[in-house]
Amino acid sequence: MQVTLVDFEPRLGGVCLLRGCIPSKALLHVAKTIAEAGGLADWGVDFTKPSIDIDVLRARKEKVIATLCGGLKQIGAKRKINFVHARGSFENSQTLKLEAIGDERLADNRITFNHCIVATGSSPARIPAFDLPTHRVMNSTGALELPDVPDSLLVVGGGYIGLEIGTVYAALGSQVSIVEMTVGLLPGADRDLVRPLQKRLQRDFEAIYLNTKVVALAERGDAIEVTFDGDVEKETQRFDRVLLCVGRQPSSANLGLENTKVELDARGFLVVDHQLRTADPHILAIGDVAGEPMLAHKAAHQGKTAVEALRAAGASFEPLAIPAVVFTDPEIAWAGLTETQAKKQERPYEVAQFPWAASGRAQAIGRTEGLTKWIIDPKTQRVVGCGIVGAGAGDLIGEAVLAIEMNCTVGNLTKTIHPHPTLGETLGGAAEVHLGIATDLYRPKRKQK
Repeated sequence: MQVTLVDFEPRLGGVCLLRGCIPSKALLHVAKTIAEAGGLADWGVDFTKPSIDIDVLRARKEKVIATLCGGLKQIGAKRKINFVHARGSFENSQTLKLEAIGDERLADNRITFNHCIVATGSSPARIPAFDLPTHRVMNSTGALELPDVPDSLLVVGGGYIGLEIGTVYAALGSQVSIVEMTVGLLPGADRDLVRPLQKRLQRDFEAIYLNTKVVALAERGDAIEVTFDGDVEKETQRFDRVLLCVGRQPSSANLGLENTKVELDARGFLVVDHQLRTADPHILAIGDVAGEPMLAHKAAHQGKTAVEALRAAGASFEPLAIPAVVFTDPEIAWAGLTETQAKKQERPYEVAQFPWAASGRAQAIGRTEGLTKWIIDPKTQRVVGCGIVGAGAGDLIGEAVLAIEMNCTVGNLTKTIHPHPTLGETLGGAAEVHLGIATDLYRPKRKQK
């Protein structure tokens, strides 16, 4: 296919690479290393308090982004992709009108096409009442620029973005507080997976306020005055900076979609079918702009499916499991059906758990707070979901995704030899616990009534 890629960003990479996954994980690597160094005190190894050069740290993060962006540019050139740096909007279902950026000149101000894939991503959700004209109130994009390390930081929103960025700033020396309006951090995630993380954050963060709302923000001199409503002792507190992490919204506005047959749902997502086709036969959509979950790996997979759908009618995006990872410390990862979803759907299920306290590798590295669990269909004994909390959980969840997609049974997992000693053993160990044959944990299988 002859491919033209239109983007208003001068560098390729989109949300994930430029202001999302990659910069946050680069900074989380630093936070994790600091935490690991501090944890060696239990082994009799003490380090002095780290000296942090924020300029060098920021530059290193930018180097990571620049390296990956440069790689994408080279790959695009080798694949003969025509990259157009411009803002695009639909004039009709087969014509894109281009608007030059800055002083740049365009060879043509229109592009005609047979098919167009919309992949415009998402942006941080806004709360108009909190849009203060001050650098002290940030969204995730601003926070990842790492303007400074404030003495105190309030994170509004206990989802994965707020927890990840809060973890970075806490490791760098900020006193981080977090406020979440629901009863627990990471709403929607299984509570047994969140519990070890919350316990650690209660140590690392200055405060965690649950069942609490922020009702007002006001700049007072060199601080932001925050008014709370909920389970908090002091209703008014001051912070050097406030980070708003209250979700993300699809970037579907100002695209000229009203000039096409594309339909939007109530939240602004483009409505697509299993082949990522919109109601307009010439337009498809993938990634954040096409609906939840807003994850880069889902977007990439959808991109491949969308192109395959244009070439072959059989292609369809219907995964059994889309993995999700929270890159805090400990990490949390899950795929497929969660226990929370099973309860909500009143769906029969069984749980097979392996506590990491019984893992030789977890004991060796001092990370016994972890847990691995499978969600099992009681009738077929197939694994339909998996959840992991612990060091490196994001790297372990891949096996679970494959097992779910391949319709593996618990027995299949126990017949798979896992290397020892590794944290990956806990995936097989949980299955062995379910069958009552675990060697590292004495939990006989319960007799069926």
